[in-house]
Formats: sequence, structure tokens, C-alpha cells
Amino acid sequence: MAQSLPRRALPRRALLAAGLGGAAAVAAPALAQTAPELRWRLACAYPKTLDILFGGAETLARLVAEATDGRFQIAVQAPGEPVPGSGVLDAVAARTVEMGYASATQGLARDPTFALAAAVPFGLNARGQGAWWLDGGAADLFGEIFARNGLVALPAGNTGAQMGGWFRKEVKTVADLQGLKLRIAGLGGQVLAKLGAVPQATPGPEIYAAFEARTLDAAEWIGPYDDEKLGLQKVAPIYHYPGFWEGGALEHVWFNAEAWKALPRSYQAILRAAAAQVHAEVQARYDARNPKALRRLVAAGAQLRPFPQDVMEAALKAATDVYAEIAAKNPDFKRIYEAMRTFRNEEYLWFQVAEYTYDNFMIRARARG
Repeated sequence: MAQSLPRRALPRRALLAAGLGGAAAVAAPALAQTAPELRWRLACAYPKTLDILFGGAETLARLVAEATDGRFQIAVQAPGEPVPGSGVLDAVAARTVEMGYASATQGLARDPTFALAAAVPFGLNARGQGAWWLDGGAADLFGEIFARNGLVALPAGNTGAQMGGWFRKEVKTVADLQGLKLRIAGLGGQVLAKLGAVPQATPGPEIYAAFEARTLDAAEWIGPYDDEKLGLQKVAPIYHYPGFWEGGALEHVWFNAEAWKALPRSYQAILRAAAAQVHAEVQARYDARNPKALRRLVAAGAQLRPFPQDVMEAALKAATDVYAEIAAKNPDFKRIYEAMRTFRNEEYLWFQVAEYTYDNFMIRARARG
């Protein structure tokens, strides 16, 4: 016969069960006696039109409310309400808001090491990024960097490998990148600049108009599901792949470090569990929705083109040069980049044996019908 759990063990045991679904009903009575009522604000970097990412922030808020019987409420704010989408990390660090949902690439101006926490050219894929964070030491490595900036972060989603973006003309050689006005941000922009491209920091909602005005020749965004909403196949029909600058773009939920420390441990545990569920759901939704969106885009005129091998090789060399330049000036970047590179190489050893062999067989079997 199963032994009943001590009353004090119920909240923690409930949260460690499969998902948060049953946590609210079990944990709430015990929590309600000691847990404070909190009203926090979460600034989201992504507009509501990016429903998977904005929806991830909403899901996190809902799960926390359910698990605390409504005692911990999180108000999700879209960009501009009042924090601009590009200023989420700064707002959280300054405690303008208690928490945020954004890519770590927003911290590039603070420290280029932040980029390694999200996605860098020829970095980890989504599976590798998750493994590095959860079991490969990345959480501790980045925890030190974030703490210096007044931040605490939890992984909360991944877009998976992104597309290479929309181009007016097909890129057939490295020479085709010369003078190309390309909407791209972060370290990917630095890498492409080494190959002659001219990076542009065009906001997502303005990309279509920039193509029409011919101030852009190309633009990367995310992937088929989100790209479809921009309608770029009408003005830039060449859809290149892969987006080698973001092989697995990890998203985080951010907390002001002092606000996080002041939370009851039970609330911290609930936030960790909620972020973990959001992490799984965001990636699953992209994987589930991208295939149909890609079919629709092709039917609407998008022309799929892989980047040529020489372009990929040149970009890899340029990326290696960029990392060496940053590492020469930034010991933290050097230390964490080397840790990421080592982990990446080990992951691909395993993927080469199992994942790649299986996927390659199934892809060829699909092609044969």
C-alpha cells in the first residue's frame, strides 16, 4: 500500500510530477497559507502576431497563476506597453518590470557572450542547445554572466533551425553577397559583413515596405510559420536555407535578480516548472506548424534554394574569424565559446551515428514515396 506523503512535501512533489496540470489542485491549499500575493509585469519582446512566441509568455503566466491558485499573477505586456521590444533585458535589469521574455541576443551591447546563450552562426542546433543548458553546464556558465548584469534567466522555447531568408536574387556564389543590403542582426550580421554584405537593422513589421522601397535586397526573419505572415514571397521570391546563423535559437524568460531572490522558494520552483513546459511547447509548435506553412509559401510563389557549399564554407570561416577576434578581447566569451564548441562536437558525434543516419534514411524513403 502506498504511504501517504507528509503535508509539507505536497507542493514540491506535485510540481515535479508530469507537467503543471495537476499541480494547482494539489499545491494550492498548502501554498495559500504562506505564499504572498504578487502582481508582476512581464515585458515580451515579440508582438502578438508572433503567436507562438507571445503565446509562450502568456502560457507561462497562466501556468503560474494556476499553480498558485491565483496568488501570483503575471501581466504579459506586448512591445511598447510601455517597454520597447528591443529593450526588454534593459528594462528587467533596471526593474522597470520584474521579468521579460526575449532572446539573449538583446544583451550583445552589454557583453557579446550573451549571444552564445541564444544562437550564433554555426552553433548548436535546438537539441544540442537544450542538452547544453539542462545537462552540459551552460546554466552555470551563463548564470555568472547574467548575475553580473542583474539578471536571472530560464530557457523557455526554441524556434529550431531558422531559414536563410528572402532574397530578390538567388545567391549562387560568395561574390553575390557583395553590397547586399540584408536585414540581419547580432553576430550573424558581423559574419555576413565579412563576406561583403551590408547588415540592416530593419524591424520585422517594416521588412515588406523596405523591400518595396528597395532599401533591402534580402531579409532573414524566423521560419515558414512566422515568415508567411509577412508575405515576402511577393517581393523577394527566393527563399534560401538554412539560416546557418541560427541553427537553434533559444529563448529565455528573464527575471530581475533581486526580485528573483526575494521570491519564496516555492514560487521559484513553480516558475522553473512553467518555463520548462513553455520550452517544450514553443519548439513543438514550430515543428508542427512549419511544414504546412512551407507548403503554402511554395504554392504562393516562394522558390526554395539551398545556400551553395562555397557560401557555407566561406561563412563558417568568417564566423571562426569573428569569434577569434571577440575572444582575444573578452575572456568570458573565449571560455564559454570553447565550452560550447566542445559540447557541439560531442553532440554531432552522437547525431552522426544515430540521428543523422536515421533521418537520412527516412528522408530518402519519403522521397521514394
